[in-house]
Amino acid sequence: MLKYGTRIIIGLSIVALAVSCGNAAPSKAIVEGAEYYISPSGSDSNAGTIASPWKTLQHAADVAVPGSTVYVRGGVYNQKLKITRSGSAEQGAITFTNYASEVPVIDGTGLAVSGSEGIVDLTDANYITIKGFEIQNYTTAINGVMPVGIYVHGSGSNITLSNNKVHDIKNTATPKGSDLSGREAHGIAVYGTKTPDSINNITIDSNELYNLVLGSSESLVVNGNVDTFKITNNVIHDNDNIGIDVIGFEGKSPNVANDQARNGLIKGNQVYNITSSNNPSYEKGSTKAGGIYVDGGKDSVIEQNYSYNNDIGIEIASEHAGKSTSNITIRSNMIYKNRLTGIAMGGYDTKRGSTVNCKIVNNTLYKNDTLGGGNGQLYVQYDTQNNVIKNNIMVTDSSNVLVYNEYTKNTGNIVDYNLYFAPTGNANASWTWKNNEYTGFSPYKTGTGNDAHSIFVDPKFVNISLNDFHLQPTSPAIDAGSTDNAIIGEYDLDGKGRVQGTAVNIGAYE
Repeated sequence: MLKYGTRIIIGLSIVALAVSCGNAAPSKAIVEGAEYYISPSGSDSNAGTIASPWKTLQHAADVAVPGSTVYVRGGVYNQKLKITRSGSAEQGAITFTNYASEVPVIDGTGLAVSGSEGIVDLTDANYITIKGFEIQNYTTAINGVMPVGIYVHGSGSNITLSNNKVHDIKNTATPKGSDLSGREAHGIAVYGTKTPDSINNITIDSNELYNLVLGSSESLVVNGNVDTFKITNNVIHDNDNIGIDVIGFEGKSPNVANDQARNGLIKGNQVYNITSSNNPSYEKGSTKAGGIYVDGGKDSVIEQNYSYNNDIGIEIASEHAGKSTSNITIRSNMIYKNRLTGIAMGGYDTKRGSTVNCKIVNNTLYKNDTLGGGNGQLYVQYDTQNNVIKNNIMVTDSSNVLVYNEYTKNTGNIVDYNLYFAPTGNANASWTWKNNEYTGFSPYKTGTGNDAHSIFVDPKFVNISLNDFHLQPTSPAIDAGSTDNAIIGEYDLDGKGRVQGTAVNIGAYE
């Protein structure tokens, strides 16, 4: 018997092998660790070898067993891929990947969308890897159906989606009703729709998602009963709704107790040019699309990301009354030139839920609120409880608004050790806290009790014209932060150890 994980090239066709062995399926001993090949010029009656490849992705998905690798040659595949088989911990994952440096393109042109459906669709699958594909042109103009580039749903575990390029997934239907509903699409979506079994240990790494027409949905989302996920090193840009979303309380799981995406890491992503301003699922001119958004998720870390030129840089909120986004840490992120605000937290009105026990630490927020709406660098909305806001650099533009909090339902929040700056000076800088506006740093500190150890001074960035927000050697942010190892994390935005001098720096860079 071959050892687990061994890769061999099978010279017999699966059909012939099954017949010769008198079985309905390939011999486990022979196919464990096998390599299969697919080419646009192949045939599903071939042996599946590099010299005699199969033609369709689905044929491989229907016969692949744990530990096997399906290499897909370059070319265009105008077909869907439905995966319901699983790899295993013992034999290994079932892997679909590009061959060498070739680029296989899964193209949805002309393919109908049935309900909520991925052109690459994983249902109740475990130990699956999807790597190195370009996935494109899966579209609909029908209200109430949802095309997805890669759709993982049901339950499952140990799934990796990496190095894929997903673009031109679109729903162009006309929204219906007063809520403008029915226009939905995703680039990558993970929906945990079963209970008690979750979707867990899923990694979404180094993908690019762009030119997506999403309606009321998101570019990349984990929703419902999803437990333990990593969203890392992705580039998400030029889409008409949210970049990355971590969602709870939408009824995706049958049990409300586990209907929250949780225990996640969102790290090293670049999210930019995300806006709902021309999205017909929102009122005309809307600026509601966050680069990174947690809506009802919990127990997760958002660190070392770049979020810029979006409507909102990062938002942690709950859209559902009586429900909270909780225990989210936002640290060591660079957030700049977003339209509405840099970081938003709390429900967007009094009919929403709360943001509780979250930490916003060691971020650099630079000249957000570019539309001049007065929401500032940090926008504290309805019902925020017991959150920590420390060690952040906040620099405003011409609006002069640094922090804006119009709601009085704000309890137990700690704000300190931050660096604030407004180019027009201290006398013009504005903070609003619990619906009281303060002009000038001293009146703000006296009136609120916040920021006793904070400073108002130019942070002295290296080169703002080149968006280089590292600190000059003489920056007053150096060694001026609160060293609280429980919240600041081990590394800065560059991956350097957090404490390089006598104390931690304020801002994203050490």
